[in-house]
Amino acid sequence: MTDTLHIIGGGMAGAEAAWQAAQMDVPVVIHEMRPKVKTFAHRTGNLAEMVCSNSFRSDDDEANAVGLLHWEMRTAGGIIITSADQHALPAGSALAVDRDPFSKTITKRLLNHPLITLDGNEITELPSDGNWIIATGPLTSSALGQSIAAHTGADALAFFDAIAPIVYAESIDMDTCWMQSRYDKGDTEEERKAYLNCPMDKPQYEGFIDALLAADKTEFHEGEAGSSPNPTPYFDGCLPIEVMAMRGRETLRFGPMKPVGLTNPHRPDDKPYAVVQLRRDNALGTLYNIVGFQTKMKYGAQTEVFKMIPGLENASFARLGGIHRNTFINSPTLLDHQLRLKSRPNIRFAGQITGVEGYVESAAMGLLAGRMAAGEMLGRPVATPPLDTAMGALVNHITGGAAAKTFQPMNVNFGLFRPIEDVKGGRKNRKTRYKAYTDRAKAAWQEWLDAQNTSA
Repeated sequence: MTDTLHIIGGGMAGAEAAWQAAQMDVPVVIHEMRPKVKTFAHRTGNLAEMVCSNSFRSDDDEANAVGLLHWEMRTAGGIIITSADQHALPAGSALAVDRDPFSKTITKRLLNHPLITLDGNEITELPSDGNWIIATGPLTSSALGQSIAAHTGADALAFFDAIAPIVYAESIDMDTCWMQSRYDKGDTEEERKAYLNCPMDKPQYEGFIDALLAADKTEFHEGEAGSSPNPTPYFDGCLPIEVMAMRGRETLRFGPMKPVGLTNPHRPDDKPYAVVQLRRDNALGTLYNIVGFQTKMKYGAQTEVFKMIPGLENASFARLGGIHRNTFINSPTLLDHQLRLKSRPNIRFAGQITGVEGYVESAAMGLLAGRMAAGEMLGRPVATPPLDTAMGALVNHITGGAAAKTFQPMNVNFGLFRPIEDVKGGRKNRKTRYKAYTDRAKAAWQEWLDAQNTSA
């Protein structure tokens, strides 16, 4: 009988790895310590719970690397992306989901699978034998993290991640705000009005920046973000807004508060100086997430500062923002191209602990780890995806493409891909070049999938 595959962690990566392995007829045990052992960010004991955002980012598979990653996961029957499609919310060209039904659906599908069982106990030691995937994500337990660090002989790297606040829709002033996606993107009227916009004139923006910079912030211990010497860095893709503001007073206007592609129907002749956007956070439309407003402000300061935003003067918050330490291993040093720990090849790593950043990237590494582990256990090894695919580019980056000394978490992007030189219009024609990347990737990915189906 085939040995059992053990997966530590039931987040995006662990859930996807379990599904892929079980679909290949390998028995799986998911070891998930929640809800017995709680974390800072999680609210439930459901698998694949979303905590930072409800967005899987762009779904454009011809002009965006993360959209291409969506496509690869769909063609491979990924449980995360197909469940996201099932619970999608209007978000323009992005894929946002109703987070609670999404995680409940995944939990039900996994636990109803005849080859998957759930163990609710915490794993505190790096396993010495058996077949394992460690997919513990950004909130790896202290005990297991210490065990991993002790075995690898290197301290776990760390950075700080932040989550944005959520507002009750009924508390938003719609006489001030309006619904519109930037540049009216979307195929339907609902998608073209997927975002709620709060306009600011210049004095309002300047006052907001002043308050943001003066607000009480969460304090960190020596060696952590914002301290010295040798502070732990933030991940640039999830910077707290006050950190962005410290980089320059106009930074937010060129980031999450950019006023482009929008027209205020209440005052069509007045161009906003800055715009705060909110995205629907659930199917009922009762909750809205403030886009890009991750923060390390203390709770009292958050309510004061965010109520300065026009339209949110009387806002009620379902959740305030927060910040937590996020750990990952030095994958270029520790992992091979099959995501195996070089010193213990019976153990694979997947998800954010490998140094990929984002829900989609985490699930993608879980998809690969699950297939690779199952294939090896069945005597049908699964090759690493071609470098020209989105998943192949990510694996290459975290297992040797990036310099170990400066290794930092990375989202998928076309900068990780092998260049295409002979694109019509040259390197300046970004749209044509990205389409060439995706065409090449889709052909390579389909060939990789077909080879697995042939060998099965």
